[in-house]
Amino acid sequence: MNENHTQEIHKHEHSHTHTQTQAVLNRMSRAIGHMEAVKRMVEDGRDCSEVLIQIAAVRSAINNIGKIILEDHISHCIVDAVEHGEQQALEDLKIAIEKFVK
Repeated sequence: MNENHTQEIHKHEHSHTHTQTQAVLNRMSRAIGHMEAVKRMVEDGRDCSEVLIQIAAVRSAINNIGKIILEDHISHCIVDAVEHGEQQALEDLKIAIEKFVK
């Protein structure tokens, strides 16, 4: 994401209250630990098939983290933005979803 777009996103006035922040952070920590374990597998010369399976597991964990963030964002930020008539928040969400599902 370029710097101008990032600045544009953060200009919005709607609230950014998230109820799942700790769950997201916990899942991220586990995914990071899992990815570090996969790195050690590669360093140790483990079977490529095993490494690929573990990479798929990490990717799945990251996708699930994204889903939680998306649900939380829609439930809180987007609802607040719609209530306050902030159309740009919906456009930003559309862009984020397009990038997330690629």
